[in-house]
This record gives sequence, structure tokens and C-alpha cells, in this order.
Amino acid sequence: MPLPHLSDHRKGLLLTAIGGLALSMDIPLVRLADGDIWSILSARSVATVLATFVILIAMRLFAGRWPPLVPGRPSLLAGLLYGLSSVTFVLAVFNTATANVVFIVAFNPMFGALLSWLFLKEKPQPVTLIAMLFMIFGVGLIVREGLSSGHVFGDAMALLSALVLAAAITLGRASRREMGFVPLLAAILPAALGLAQVLPSGLSIAHPGWIVFNGAIMMPVAFWCLATGPRYLSAPEVGMFYLLETVLAPIWVWLIFAETPATMTLVGGAILVAAIAAHSVWMAKGKSVQPA
Repeated sequence: MPLPHLSDHRKGLLLTAIGGLALSMDIPLVRLADGDIWSILSARSVATVLATFVILIAMRLFAGRWPPLVPGRPSLLAGLLYGLSSVTFVLAVFNTATANVVFIVAFNPMFGALLSWLFLKEKPQPVTLIAMLFMIFGVGLIVREGLSSGHVFGDAMALLSALVLAAAITLGRASRREMGFVPLLAAILPAALGLAQVLPSGLSIAHPGWIVFNGAIMMPVAFWCLATGPRYLSAPEVGMFYLLETVLAPIWVWLIFAETPATMTLVGGAILVAAIAAHSVWMAKGKSVQPA
């Protein structure tokens, strides 16, 4: 995906914004498919793997060469982390409220900032820390009345998903290698795990077309863009665009399932969008004025 007229930082902002928008459709499409957890996980992951191989073959035919698939040991570890994050995310969706999932996963950029600070010595800029404070406040408003007890396992899976995803993004940032296909190929792990659970009895999905669309189109776009972003952006910056799911998923659910978001959800979403937009503009402006 060449973007020759954009600076590296703006390429990163554009890619991660597209990836975050695509990712925001994940939960609504999972709900539209209406199936059990292992059927959804396996169908979603198998569709992603098959779509990836189709893309790879097409690129080989038109470009005459294979794109970088798993460049080095860091990519192998990142792939395992991406695969694990898919499993934990779906487990969270099925074992706790949607508000709980998006709230806890929203801590992804904070985990990313901590890991980058510890392992990459990338101290977050003051503007990033300020944006994070606004994000915490906005997310807190969204789920203030949505958090409930009795979902310990689901909440733990969402927290683990945020941490694992942040670790994968940080690895991508540290390696500076092309990892666009790593999270797509990593879908082999949840695909194998899901199929092992459903093969004895078969898939149970009421509307399989939605989950196939999700796995074959939306997830490849989301994961490729978000995995490529760390080549141009810091891990906390990439993690911020995962927050688009926090903002937009309730809106899609409102439009599709007529579930009206609470007033605090709309207010908190507006704060998150404003924080992400202001931070992105500030960072892009700062990069553009730096000497070449």
C-alpha cells in the first residue's frame, strides 16, 4: 500500500485510523452472526487465514515476488501474541458485557506506553500523557453504569487481551520490520483451537455470512493496517487508534440493533474522539516541522 506523498508519521496515522475503523465492526458482526463461541472463533479465524492466502497468491502473481511474511524471530513471537489476543478477545465478548470489553481493552495504549518505556526507552511525550488522561475520563463515562459484578473471567480475558495486544504492537515497533501479514497468519492459532472444539459436533452459527465477511475482509484490513502502523508510530500512538472500537462499537450496535446508547456513552465517546483527533493533529504538526 504505497503512500508516496505522505510523511512517515502521517502514513502511520492514516493506516492506524483505517485499521481502527475496521476493527470497530468486529463486535457488531460477531453479534449479527449469532453463534456459539467456538464456532464464531473458528469461522472468523479460518476466513481470515483463507483471505490472507488469496491476497498473498494475488500479490505473488502481480508483483512477481512474495511479500515479507514472518520476518525474523520477533515476528514469530508477535504472531503468537496476536493469535492469543484473538482468542482472549472472543472469550471476553462471550463472557462479559460489551461495555466491559471495550472499557478494559481501551487500556491497550497505556500498556503500550508502559512496555515501550520499560523495554524501548521511549518516554511518552507530555501531550500523549495528557491525551491518555482524557481517554481514561471518557471511557470511564462510557461504562460508569455498565460495569457489573459476576464477570470476573470475561473481564480478566479482556485485560489479558489488552496487555497481549500492546506487547505485540511494541514488538512491531522494536523490530521496525514489515509485519502487516503477521497478525493475519497468526489467525491459524485461534482457527485450530476453535476447530478442535467444534469438529465433533459441527459449527453452530445462525447467520454465517456475517462472520465470514468479518473474518475475510474486515479483520484482514484492520490487522494489516494496525500491524503496519508501528513502523511509523510509537506503540502508545498505535494503541490509541484501537480506542476507536470503544467509541464506535456502541454506535454500530445502536444503529444495527436499535440499542440506544446512554447519554454518558455519547459524552464519553465525544471526549475520546476529541482526544484522539487533537493528539493526532498535534503529533502530525510536530513531525512536519522537524528538520529532514
